[in-house]
Amino acid sequence: PKFQDVFGHTLVELAERDERIVGVTPAMPTGCSMNFLMKKYPHRAYDVGIAEGHAVTFSAGLAKEGLIPFCNIYSSFLQRGYDQVIHDVALSRVHMVLCLDRAGLVGEDGATHHGVYDMAFLRCVPDLIVASPLNEHELRNMMLTGYKGINAPMVIRYPRGKGVLTDWRNTPRIIEIGKGRCLTEGESVAFLSIGPIGNIVQTVVSRLAEKGVSAAHYDMVFLKPLDEELLHCIGKKYDTIITVEDGCRKGGFGSAVVEFMADNDYRPRIRRVGVPDRFVEQGSVPEQYTDCGMDADSLFRLTEELLLHP
Repeated sequence: PKFQDVFGHTLVELAERDERIVGVTPAMPTGCSMNFLMKKYPHRAYDVGIAEGHAVTFSAGLAKEGLIPFCNIYSSFLQRGYDQVIHDVALSRVHMVLCLDRAGLVGEDGATHHGVYDMAFLRCVPDLIVASPLNEHELRNMMLTGYKGINAPMVIRYPRGKGVLTDWRNTPRIIEIGKGRCLTEGESVAFLSIGPIGNIVQTVVSRLAEKGVSAAHYDMVFLKPLDEELLHCIGKKYDTIITVEDGCRKGGFGSAVVEFMADNDYRPRIRRVGVPDRFVEQGSVPEQYTDCGMDADSLFRLTEELLLHP
């Protein structure tokens, strides 16, 4: 299924539990699958038109009145509501969930629609929780956590298009805020990823194992707050670290890891893989990944080069 359809169905499931849950979208009900909620509960879903800043402030106002809004905006278009995210959401610490559809590279829509800047511009905002799911189960877990596990604003970013699971309808569970996890143990090199691009990293780790290279893979889950306990363990253990993100290299997830290592006097060799400092033109998502060096073959070659030249 598409990530946005999993979002839409899960939102309806949560709305069935709690009448305080409402949906807000700025003219994207079909694109983000908010139309599922509109069909089931037409008086609890709002399309505010092409007005992203208003969508954010409107959601914050609903939250102030005791509702729990799920505000769904394409990542690229949240840029139009950045002021409102800071002043109306984070500063007020309202309980709402901001779901960023189309996060990362989006394919043929091109440079205007790539959602590659959100991690860089959100991680500097105090009192926001920012997370990205590896797969559809994790998206559902995060939505439940944003609704029931915390009383603060939470951002969930996920990509355009299909996920990776056929049996996606798990029983959601509340996850611990700011906790990452080790997906694969290893000794030679550590991959740190966030979001669905971690599935590509898992493929690379398996290919490296076939070549006799022991690579670890950590899914950090949360950009903010970072799992500092896990990063301390990684900083002490590994001389070579590769960060992988479906977002801009400058100021994003990899930069956050570099800052942590520098601030805590760890000195591993770190390579950041992500969208370079240029606008990425139209093409399929696999073509764009290859163009940016984010595909499995490029990651495999990078790892081999690093290990051959320690």
